[in-house]
This record gives sequence, structure tokens and C-alpha cells, in this order.
Amino acid sequence: MWMKLLLAFIPISLLLEWVFHAPPLWIFATSVIAIIPLADLLRQGTEQIAARAGQTIGGLLNVTFGNLAELIIAIFILLGGNTTVVKAQITGSIIGNALLGLGLAILIGSFGRERQKFNRENAGQLNSMLFLVVIALLIPALFDYTERLPDFLAGSAAARGNLDEYLSLGVAGVLIAVYALNLVYTLVTHKDVFARGEEEGEHDDSLTLWPVWKAAAVMVGATVLIAVESEMLSGALEATSTQLGLSPFFLGIIVLAVVGNFAEYIAGSYFARQGKLGLAVNIAVGATIQVALFTAPVLVIISYLIGKPMNLVFSSPLELVAIVAAALTVTTVTKDGEATWFEGVLLIAVYLLLALAFFFVTPRMEGEAATLPISSLSTPPAHVHSLRL
Repeated sequence: MWMKLLLAFIPISLLLEWVFHAPPLWIFATSVIAIIPLADLLRQGTEQIAARAGQTIGGLLNVTFGNLAELIIAIFILLGGNTTVVKAQITGSIIGNALLGLGLAILIGSFGRERQKFNRENAGQLNSMLFLVVIALLIPALFDYTERLPDFLAGSAAARGNLDEYLSLGVAGVLIAVYALNLVYTLVTHKDVFARGEEEGEHDDSLTLWPVWKAAAVMVGATVLIAVESEMLSGALEATSTQLGLSPFFLGIIVLAVVGNFAEYIAGSYFARQGKLGLAVNIAVGATIQVALFTAPVLVIISYLIGKPMNLVFSSPLELVAIVAAALTVTTVTKDGEATWFEGVLLIAVYLLLALAFFFVTPRMEGEAATLPISSLSTPPAHVHSLRL
């Protein structure tokens, strides 16, 4: 019932944006709330498809439709030329889906249950892809660091930037190809392996099936509305960050990433509560993989097409450590094919620790000076100062 009530925030947010031209903070807040019931509608459509086609396809559809909103948010931010926030959003989506999304699903799904089991083969395949994600995102950063050394030839920042761009385009092409081949492996050549464990105790006989056209229409309609709300949200980002005393980097890596992936969080937690933890794992970890192997490379290509080039060099060691930590933690939790509520707590705890670090970090955004006056070094960043107050 409360999800239906929250649907009222869709017209409210549209009126505030297009009719009343309300302050950005109001638009930002109402858009965030409006995305919640839309994410639940997306979850319902996924459940209908999964009931017919199985968890693997159902999870893939949920991940794909859920990530469309995130892709659209990132494109609008790219048009503004703020590639740092886009990269932060990519990092936030990877750690948010893998740690927060999966942690919530395991924790909520384990209430009243000693443990839940899921397909080990599927989890193993997902974990292998996670380590490919780590390697793919580490290589551009290490390459950039290598070219800064005196024994290498990229003597200027411009030359190094060109090399970073060429490498990022090559990496993007490889990642998209691997992601496509992974779909062939999972859905065609080895589909029987990944279908095991879906039959026993994981289907809800009480579910009233919709016509296929209705399920598809709900998913498409919810995705379109999520995209509209996401565009409004991204437009209010900079003014909201200033008003709240938060850095755009923090909003990108935590707030925008969580909002952009809220559909996956709701769907994963719901299915885990229904005893379908295998589908929840497919959604949470699958969304992480799709962001890194498809969404991020596509954004790199789009950035060049629109004249706002973005590379895959994550220059912040904290972002790289966060991605590695997410992959290692998820692999440790899922390698045995079963989970308990405390493992969900561990995943969420790692996410909260990383979120705290990102809150206090003070990255330099595009257009800001590379050096600060000495007098400013003792001054805390705006969002830390507001926290102290």
C-alpha cells in the first residue's frame, strides 16, 4: 500500500520541475522518492518474467532495465563535462550493488531462516567475472602511473592523456566483447548448468501471472519514468550538493549510485525474502558486472561521440581499493553456495566503511586549481565543516 502512495511523488516531482520551477533541493528529494515505487514496479515485471523464463533470464532483465536509468543519469552528467562524477557513479554502482544490494538481500532474506542456499556454479561464474572487473579497472590506472615515471616516454600531461584515452577505448572494446560472450555462455552453451537449483523451493505457486505484454509494458514504462526522474535528479545535483554542504563526488559515488540502482536493491531483497536467493545473487552481482563490463565501456565510447572524452583511469587509490574490496568480500561470502544473515551484515559493514571514507575525502573536481593556498590546508572541506556544526 505504501508503494502505491509513493506513486503520488511522480506527478509532484514533475510539477515542481516543469510548472513551479521549485528549488533544486525539492526536485532532488521528490525525484529520489518517486524512483522508489517505480523500482518496485520494475521488480514486479521481473518477477513475472522470471516465473516463465527462469531466474537467470529474469535476473538479467532486471539488471538491464535497472541499469538503463543509471546509464541515462551518467549521459546527462557527461554532457555537462563532469567526468569525475561519472567515474564516481561507476565506482559507487559497483560497490553498492556488490556490497549494499547483496548484503540487504541476504540480511532480509535470512530472517527466520538458518541459512539460504543458491547455485554454486552460477556464483562461481559471477565471481570470476568480478575479478575480470578488478583487472580491467586496475590496468588503466597502473598504465597511467607507469607513464608518469621518468624512464617512460610520455613526457607531457597531454601526451599521457592521449595514451590513456587510446588504452581506455581498447579496454572498453574488450570488455563489451567479453560481456557479450558471457551472455552466450550463460544463456546458450551452458544454460543447463546455470538452471540447476531453480526448481526446488524457489517458485511461488500463489503468484498470479500477468500476460507477457503486460509484464513487458510495466517494465518499459517504469524504466522510462525512472529515466525522466533521473534526468531531473542529475540536473539538481550541483545545487543540491552546495546547499547540503556535500561534495558532488560524494553525491555521485553514494547518492546517485544508490538511486540509480534502487530497482536492483528492491528486487534483490524481495526475491531473497521469497526464498529465491539465487535470483537475488544474479541481480546484485550481475548488476555489478554489467556496470563494469558494459555500462562503463559504453559511457567511454559515448563520451568520445559527444566530444566530452572520458577515460577509465581511476586515479583515486581509494576507489580502486573499494572495487578490490567489493570483489574479495563477495567472493568470500558466495563461494560455498549458501549464506546466513551475519554474512549480509558483513557486506553492509564493508560498504558503510567505504562510504565513510568517501564522505571525508576531498577530491579536486574539473576546473578547480591543482594546488591550494597554504592557508586553506588547515580548513576542513565544506561537508566536514557542516557535519561538525
